[in-house]
Amino acid sequence: MTETGATLLHAPRADDDDLARLLLIRHFELALLDLFGRGELNGTTHTCLGQEYVPVALRRLLTEADFVFGNHRGHGHYLARFDDPAGLLAEIMGREGAVCAGVGGSQHILRDRYVSTGVQGESLPVAAGVALHLKRTEPGTLACVFIGDGTWGEGAVYEALNLASLWRLPLLVIVENNGIAQSTPTTRQMAGTVRARAEAFGVRHHGIESSDLSTIRDELAPLVSEVRIEGRPLVAEFATHRLGPHSKGDDTRDPEAVRHAQAEDWYRLYGEADPERFARADEAQRARVEAIVREVSARPPSRWDP
Repeated sequence: MTETGATLLHAPRADDDDLARLLLIRHFELALLDLFGRGELNGTTHTCLGQEYVPVALRRLLTEADFVFGNHRGHGHYLARFDDPAGLLAEIMGREGAVCAGVGGSQHILRDRYVSTGVQGESLPVAAGVALHLKRTEPGTLACVFIGDGTWGEGAVYEALNLASLWRLPLLVIVENNGIAQSTPTTRQMAGTVRARAEAFGVRHHGIESSDLSTIRDELAPLVSEVRIEGRPLVAEFATHRLGPHSKGDDTRDPEAVRHAQAEDWYRLYGEADPERFARADEAQRARVEAIVREVSARPPSRWDP
């Protein structure tokens, strides 16, 4: 048993590369909250604290030829695909070297075959269209789109699933179900289940409870292969936890719900599984992000030439 009472039936493990990526995303998100708290960032941001393992688990199942569509909580999606925290931070801060010259900000990123948007539900029909294009021109590649449980209130989701199933599109839908849509618990705004809704369109569904990267990849690898080879769309639903607020200071959850999320945090579980190695990796990524923050903060403002 852990100190929180959670039972570690299978202690999660990650190789050095995966652990570094997990911790990079964690400390990047913490740095953003610190920068906002000090008044050094404008607008808002939506961190993926607690959910970092989802895109990290997916990154070895995807190729550079695949399209990836992030969402409003997408910093981890970007950093799992590109080891580019400086470019992303510069984008968010509007500094020189920004991924999109500072005009995309926290939510709207375009790089190579990666796109993110803050508009709920928008990415899924776009990803379906891209999947149709890939099916015709690049067999074996797929479109992967990240959505949350709250996005299932958008009609565009069902239009996209209908066509993906009807046309047998190579579409991989990753649902990060953290149990709360902005400030509304999922149980109060969604009837039925994600599984039932996906299966209503003849789309396969696979639920994932674990935060262990190896377990996740073992479960998903054959299913993702079928998406590529057979053009069978898949909805993979992760039961995950959002540690922080929806944005910066709008957490309306009961304190017990927050404590439960903290008890299930992959950061805690991985740290308990291999304390010494975890501590070394954690400090290395903390120092890396701190250095990046100092360097990017000193850059001149980004200039956009349309």
